[in-house]
Amino acid sequence: MVAANPIYYIALPLLTAFLLPLFGKLHKELIRIVPGLLFAYLAWMSFVLINQVMTTGQPIVVQIAGWKPPLGINLMFTPFSGFLVAFINILAFLVWLYSYKFKKVEFDNALKYFVLLMLITAGSTGVIVTGDLFNQFVFLEITAISSYSLTAFYRGRDGAEAAFKYLLIGSLASTFVLLGILIIYTQLGTLNMADIARNIDKMPQSLKIAAFLLLFVGFGIEAEMFPMNGWAPDAYSQAPGPIGAVFASMTSKAGLYALLRLSFTIFDFSVASKLLFVMGLLTLIFAEGIALRQERIKRMLAYSSIGQIGLIMIAFSFNTYLGFFAGIFLMLNHALIKSLLFFSASFLVYNSPQKYIRDLNGFGKYMPLTAFLFGLGAFALVGFPPLSGFWSKFYLVTAAADKNMIFLVVVILSVAMVELVYYFRVLHRLYFAEPTGEYEPKRPRWNAALAMILLAVVILAIGIYPDMVTGYIGKAAHAIMDKAGYIQSVLAR
Repeated sequence: MVAANPIYYIALPLLTAFLLPLFGKLHKELIRIVPGLLFAYLAWMSFVLINQVMTTGQPIVVQIAGWKPPLGINLMFTPFSGFLVAFINILAFLVWLYSYKFKKVEFDNALKYFVLLMLITAGSTGVIVTGDLFNQFVFLEITAISSYSLTAFYRGRDGAEAAFKYLLIGSLASTFVLLGILIIYTQLGTLNMADIARNIDKMPQSLKIAAFLLLFVGFGIEAEMFPMNGWAPDAYSQAPGPIGAVFASMTSKAGLYALLRLSFTIFDFSVASKLLFVMGLLTLIFAEGIALRQERIKRMLAYSSIGQIGLIMIAFSFNTYLGFFAGIFLMLNHALIKSLLFFSASFLVYNSPQKYIRDLNGFGKYMPLTAFLFGLGAFALVGFPPLSGFWSKFYLVTAAADKNMIFLVVVILSVAMVELVYYFRVLHRLYFAEPTGEYEPKRPRWNAALAMILLAVVILAIGIYPDMVTGYIGKAAHAIMDKAGYIQSVLAR
């Protein structure tokens, strides 16, 4: 068997996406089967590499073409980046499993869908594992272009308008990131993140601030940070149902990773944590307030997802071990729970043209499994025990209390009550409202049901036995805090 190597996360999906049309010429069903085999291999490789890194305590550094950093490009698989890459690729497999014949689409559309799914996975993973700032920009562009295309996938919807809005805002993000990179390169003559971090004090303060703000805003747009997240609700609601889970579990995590690496590794501004806190708090309050007023379920889930991004930013802004621990736990739970919610919601409103919440009246009776899984996801997101969401919220509240930020504890608990209100509104429709009979329920196929059940089992298992992931999360938290260790691992080889 071929040895696992982080470069396969990028090379294999890109190569397979290129070759998939040829596989389709051999047999049409291969365009659905081959991506599944690829994602299964990447998921297996994730288990191998993350256990290797966690056991040895040493990051895996890959030098491309044998050129040593800072001249050459390197990939970094640390306990932090490795943990994110692991759950992204495992979720990519579940998205494939769920998407397999999600809707009866013709050959060309299925081909386009799975090619874009592989590209968005490769791009998101590349953003996280690369050690080069310009390559991070390139992978961010691969992710963004794939996202635009997936947003406009269904021509019968308003997807083109949503994709155009996403494209405009995404282009602005790309411009900011590219300008920030240009300033750094003209001053330091390097693009390697570890080398930039080592020499960042050599930059004039004014240019240093300008580069930081440009990159912060650019990455913040990709991470769905307020007020640059106007693209997200339309993109989530117009893209195919499984892609909502992709946006929540992959693209937003890639943007968040870039934002965190920028704030805690490349630059040394003490104000970066304060900026993360302010923007996270604004993102949280803005998104949760609007989610409460939504009448369409996918837009409600989209704003809820943005609110969770705000919580994650707040956790990391504490700049303490407990805050980083809570932030990484929140990232994991957000990916798992939001994927389950988008998966189940997609079948609940499968035959509803406008995806209104009121169209779900009585569907708990006709679709008991799907409705139950949506309810489980809702309870997990709010933080009910014994589900995984409880522990991430618990650690977040503990981290806030440890910083004597009692007002923030009140805010977090208040937001949980707001979430409870709008999710209970959906559950009331599912279980207690009289059926209207206007829309025919669409029960999930066995593969989609299996994907949702697997997510539900993981959410419940982590809730009952959190120690199955806390060891990994603890080492990941130490890794993102260890700036000197990151620089040493890259440049001392």
